Amino acid sequence: MLHLRVISPPDRTDEVVRIIEAAPGATNLVVLPGAARQPDGDLVLCDVVREAGSQVLSALRRQKIHEVGSIAVDHVDVALSHVATAAADAAPGLASDAVVWDEIEQKTGDETELSGTYLLMFSVATIIAGIGVLLDQPILIVGAMVVGPEFGPLAALCVGIIRGRPGFIRRASLALVVGFLTAIVATIGTTFLLDLAGLVEKDMLLRERPMTDFIWRPDALSWVVGFLAGIAGMLSLTSAKAGPLIGVLISVTTVPAAANIAVALAYGVPDEALGSAVQLLLNLAAIVTAGVLTLLTQRAFWNWKARQ
Repeated sequence: MLHLRVISPPDRTDEVVRIIEAAPGATNLVVLPGAARQPDGDLVLCDVVREAGSQVLSALRRQKIHEVGSIAVDHVDVALSHVATAAADAAPGLASDAVVWDEIEQKTGDETELSGTYLLMFSVATIIAGIGVLLDQPILIVGAMVVGPEFGPLAALCVGIIRGRPGFIRRASLALVVGFLTAIVATIGTTFLLDLAGLVEKDMLLRERPMTDFIWRPDALSWVVGFLAGIAGMLSLTSAKAGPLIGVLISVTTVPAAANIAVALAYGVPDEALGSAVQLLLNLAAIVTAGVLTLLTQRAFWNWKARQ
């Protein structure tokens, strides 16, 4: 369940209340005239089940309440009342399947910032994966996948495409390109330093690596894995029961390939670098395609539900 806190100009409060009262799944409505000070206005509080969240928020945005006042959304973990249960029964669908579009836009929008932490985490993940490639150690690849932060921009790119947000698309694309390039350059530099220290050598890359050679040998299954990862990622993003390790699944198809590009470039093995680049691009395309199709399907489903 969602808790809405709306600050409305007094002459628009009746309109806000009508929107909330008309929505199935809205309950616990409270109106406090003149209670808000920044911005000035009336304070309207209510609880809305997730299934009706997008409907209510979209209606409020269409009336530009967020421009003349303010809208804030919190999550309610426990609601103990018969009216809350009745609200859930009145709204179509299930809460765990519901998509709150404003919520996912906010989540993914925050993930497109090119912060120092983002670039550092990306670089650390790729460096760890690069060492895992040289040592042929899957456990290091898994460790790198845990650290990799690229799921956020990939999700933002999918949301931007579906919602028609050019700004989202630009920022997400920039975050991905700069992130991967920074991580690859950092991994190349780290490989040189480790080589000078005698900790790694070119023969480690050229020898048989049965546990990790899939990283630079793309095939049809590469697309399948990337596509499934994209579906899982979008479902995790939109669901109220998101899995905390979905980003790890996304990284299995991206960070290791970027690391192999870097190590292969550092040691002058162009065929392996090219194979890894193809693997990376193939998986990124599969993830975005799957993410967009998943969001389109969810939007069509909830539009159909709203008409029932």
